[in-house]
Amino acid sequence: MTTGLLFHNNNSNLLPRDGEVYYYGPIFDTNTAQGYYHTLLEEVEWKNDEAYMFGKHIVTKRKIAWYGDQKYLYRYSNTSKIALPWSDTLLELKKKVEMISGQSYNSCLLNLYHNGQETMGWHSDGEEALKKDGAIASLSFGAERKFSFKHKTTKEVISLILQRGGLLIMQGSTQRHWLHRLPPSKKVLTARINLTFRTIENQQY
Repeated sequence: MTTGLLFHNNNSNLLPRDGEVYYYGPIFDTNTAQGYYHTLLEEVEWKNDEAYMFGKHIVTKRKIAWYGDQKYLYRYSNTSKIALPWSDTLLELKKKVEMISGQSYNSCLLNLYHNGQETMGWHSDGEEALKKDGAIASLSFGAERKFSFKHKTTKEVISLILQRGGLLIMQGSTQRHWLHRLPPSKKVLTARINLTFRTIENQQY
């Protein structure tokens, strides 16, 4: 059933070279997107993210959660996380994202940014556990935020606004050649929830 589902078939690659990024815009109507936002806010087992950088243990204000088909171990920033079992809501969203993107996913990393001061710096999702050149589907709820890509060699920057209920697909060689980030904004005073559906392929326990 696809009640509340909008679908924009966007075949335009946002990147000029070395990767593929497609933005479909909002795939849900406003009421449906807002409903998912409140449900995820309450149902997801949010925890403050942790990282070890330059020998220091850092606990972020941003919160995260990691879900998957199995108890996948995901390592980044010198920390490890074990996937929780899917909730019905997450499985419902995964199915809709798979239908639109034509890809399949077995895991999802969720981020909760409370306001525009909570950000994510330049990085690429190139962890060894992820499927090489596999698609990553980014689904946004709540506050609209600017999102940027930067080419690792040319330093060219491309930005867009991720709307409520908006779906962004990164695939191909994007992670090998481009960095991406969520920059700060003093104008954003409300929270944003971001779901990044991924495929774990090279699991190491």
